[in-house]
Amino acid sequence: MSDPLDFVVSQGDRFRSELYDFLRIPSISAKSEHDRDTRTAAEWLSARLAAAGLTSEVIQTPGHPIVLAEWRGAKGAPTVLVYGHYDVQPPEPLDEWHSPPFEPTVRDGRLYGRGTADDKGQLYMHVKALEAHLATRGSLPINVVVLAEGEEEVGSPNLVPFVAANHQRLACDVVVISDTGMFAEGLPSLGFSLRGLAYFELHVQGAKGDLHSGEYGGAVANPGNTLARIIASLHAPDGRVAIAGFYDDVREWDKGTRAQINGLPHDDNAYRADLGVPALTGEAGYGTLERTWIRPTCDVNGILCGYTGQGAKTVLPNRAMAKVSFRLVADQTPAKVRKLLEAHVAKVTPPGVTVSIAELHGGRPWRAKVEGPAFDAASEALEASFGKKPVLMGGGGSIPVVVDFEEQLGATALLVGFSLPGCNLHAPNEWLSLAYFDKGIETLTRLYTGLGKKLPR
Repeated sequence: MSDPLDFVVSQGDRFRSELYDFLRIPSISAKSEHDRDTRTAAEWLSARLAAAGLTSEVIQTPGHPIVLAEWRGAKGAPTVLVYGHYDVQPPEPLDEWHSPPFEPTVRDGRLYGRGTADDKGQLYMHVKALEAHLATRGSLPINVVVLAEGEEEVGSPNLVPFVAANHQRLACDVVVISDTGMFAEGLPSLGFSLRGLAYFELHVQGAKGDLHSGEYGGAVANPGNTLARIIASLHAPDGRVAIAGFYDDVREWDKGTRAQINGLPHDDNAYRADLGVPALTGEAGYGTLERTWIRPTCDVNGILCGYTGQGAKTVLPNRAMAKVSFRLVADQTPAKVRKLLEAHVAKVTPPGVTVSIAELHGGRPWRAKVEGPAFDAASEALEASFGKKPVLMGGGGSIPVVVDFEEQLGATALLVGFSLPGCNLHAPNEWLSLAYFDKGIETLTRLYTGLGKKLPR
């Protein structure tokens, strides 16, 4: 057999069986009790890359290992770096899973299990597409580096230092990432933006201990009341973030891109009904997709304060805490947002309490130029596999390393994903369409061929 696409079809059952084995490894990076499992997943993936025909190694970091595989037999050809992650989110709450999270189960054409869509299933599509070329032709049309980390779900603390220390070895023309999705079933997509993240904890401290609300209420500042006041001050009535200077660095999108976004087949009523909410809200003057893709936001992610057990306990809590995250767009930065937040909180905090702000995580936003040979190759590969030209879509979430790849490696980032809306990323009953697992391998097989033809040598 000499055609890579025929090979993909002939090996479909084996490819799926291997993916099931990958998914059975509980590589939960956030839990230290799964450190050995995370290492096992890295070694398993490295072995499969080696079996596919690449030179592969497992490199230990101060945290979880990085898998680095290479094939450099295309002399004078461009180099493509494939990035993905083999670690997964914790599966809790376990009682909401309809089948065990680490026992892959097929129901109605969907493969259920933790990591199916994010990101083991999508990363493994690349491994099999590379194998298809090497098994049938003995070579690839491009040079390839595969970089798979085990800490994406905990903020990738060791990835950027690794890239900086190995930028010559990782040098490439294009970075291909399949950790995103499609806009809708049957509608292939290319990513053009990702929002960044600035995540903080706000700690309000009052008296040295909890106080009787009858004896002291009205005379002593209540950290709970203060925290509520701070949170309420973060937004204006029109949905905009009310922090002075917050929008100063926001790069506005052109009318053409906005029109393209609003022309996508999105139904607000269906979206609202699917979420089970009575109404949609957000920044005035923007549609739902614009609000979630190209506009910055501020949201409370958690609050701790006072007595929350059964019955009444009349106390003034002596402390309160809120987790607050900001989704950022180009050209905002987490460092600038922190300064603005600190100034705002200092301005609105009343006397009688102290407030401290701790930074938990940050990542810069990404905005692509959707043009050039890499995007042309991806568009053609998607259209050939799905029979439709791909649409452009943004991502409301964050993949902070995309910006670092482009800056440190001087490469173009290409986001080509195959998960579908409602696939329960980070939630119980995560799933991936088995048909789209097959389609993904087919598309990536075509993409490697196209990149070899279109990228300059």
